Amino acid sequence: MKKLKTNDDLIKELLTPEEQAEVYAYVEKEVAKYWGGKRENSGRKPKDRAKVLKFQVRVSEKEKEFLKYAREHNLNYDELMQM
Repeated sequence: MKKLKTNDDLIKELLTPEEQAEVYAYVEKEVAKYWGGKRENSGRKPKDRAKVLKFQVRVSEKEKEFLKYAREHNLNYDELMQM
């Protein structure tokens, strides 16, 4: 059975590197028209960097005090947990 040639094989065989680049650029431009790219209202909405996420922690008052103390004194939790 004879090996089939792809479009890429033919482009490499028949065209110079400059012509190849021109063909690929044209194809990219045409594909972007129909297959996505930056369009109005597409994708995720941009995040406002001024807004900070709020975390909700469900712990007791005693645990809150410990966490606050540990943060203030830069405790290493890995060292504390080793036996």
